[in-house]
Amino acid sequence: MSLWGGRFTGAVDPVMYEFNQSFKFDQRMALADATASQTYARALAMSGVITVDECNTLVEGLETVKTEWTTKAFVAKQSDEDIHTANERRLGELVGSVAGKLHTGRSRNDQVATDMRLWLRTEAESIRDLLKALIQCATARAEAEIDVLMPGYTHLQRAQPIRWSHFLLSHAWAWQADLERLIQLTDRFNKLPLGSGALAGNPFGIDREFMAQDLGFSGLVPNSLYAVSDRDFVAEFMGWASLTMVHLSRVSEDLIIYSSGEFGFVQLADAYSTGSSLMPQKKNPDSLELIRGKSGRVFGNHAGFMMTLKGLPSTYNKDLQEDKEPLFDTVDNLSGCLQIMTGVLSTLKINPAKMKAALSVDMLATDIAEYLVRKGVPFRETHHIAGRAIKVAEDRGVQVSALTHADFLALNPAFESDIVALWDFERSVETRNVAGGTSKSSVLGQVRGLKEWLSGI
Repeated sequence: MSLWGGRFTGAVDPVMYEFNQSFKFDQRMALADATASQTYARALAMSGVITVDECNTLVEGLETVKTEWTTKAFVAKQSDEDIHTANERRLGELVGSVAGKLHTGRSRNDQVATDMRLWLRTEAESIRDLLKALIQCATARAEAEIDVLMPGYTHLQRAQPIRWSHFLLSHAWAWQADLERLIQLTDRFNKLPLGSGALAGNPFGIDREFMAQDLGFSGLVPNSLYAVSDRDFVAEFMGWASLTMVHLSRVSEDLIIYSSGEFGFVQLADAYSTGSSLMPQKKNPDSLELIRGKSGRVFGNHAGFMMTLKGLPSTYNKDLQEDKEPLFDTVDNLSGCLQIMTGVLSTLKINPAKMKAALSVDMLATDIAEYLVRKGVPFRETHHIAGRAIKVAEDRGVQVSALTHADFLALNPAFESDIVALWDFERSVETRNVAGGTSKSSVLGQVRGLKEWLSGI
């Protein structure tokens, strides 16, 4: 029996029934729904709406329902319109007519809002662990491979020498910000809607503070109209997921480029690669390409749901049923991508020789300018002088390191014989020793910073 059928006498169009029912996807919230119902039963008993014995019967029956879901023994029926209907129907089969008292003062409006927050809180905790594992993986590699140098790029052009570890940590810090934002948004949505009824509140003196504490919420949604209609937490989570997927997509793009034959800096493990159906020599970075592709899918989920929200009147509207499928899809794809990226990074092989061979002396042009700054020449002048040195070398068809001391003196009298010490990539990266720089001490400082932050969450 549906929860709303008393008003209606005509049969529902079977197409409309399928169109309306959500059980096929919202059954994922089965445990959250049963757990929230157990708490609600306790609150009903505290208010004197049901007896303690009735409460115990309901709580025990709901525990059986949870066990059936956990062991995959739950048998759905055609009449199960949504997860709330299904659980209550099964509860009635187990404990009899007392199950009909459970919905007293409660609406599916505050019920689903509660279930979703409970479900998403659990999923967010799992995603936190996955992000933490990814950051730990990148941090461990950065510490272990601290001595490997590579070109750093801007505009996809070789710019200055950096440490491979510095590159890894640039992505790890983005993930750290993602994890920090996830913690913050989880704290924001960890508020209880239950006890708000359909929209106007509960008439039976339900202790909402008790229910919040019993379910592990940090507080209450303070307005019943807002409580049943609010899906900002869904939109915020999907927006957060979109940004996190952008970060995963960007490191995927880097590694795809670096794994190409033209670069050869890294090689993906076979476990995260596939071959070509035509070309036997191919080893394709499909894991990374899929992550890059799924970032668009996750963003699409967010954009689509924002369009669902934008024109809704107060309070609950059936449009909000469209919150679940994109949210579930976002959680599934993000969780999968985080695990795949951790697998890729943990098994990735690097080619330090290829990275070193890609370093070219012209990448030290900025070092020439900085050399002159240390000799007292204003930087605006030194920048032009260094550029002229590069031009002289290009005109002669040689590297700038092939220029003589006399060649440099012709450009500026501040050049001394120690100019030859500049043609050392290790020296160059070691000069970038400020906090956040690419020197060994700076990168190891970043490693320590990430480790300390992770240990505190």
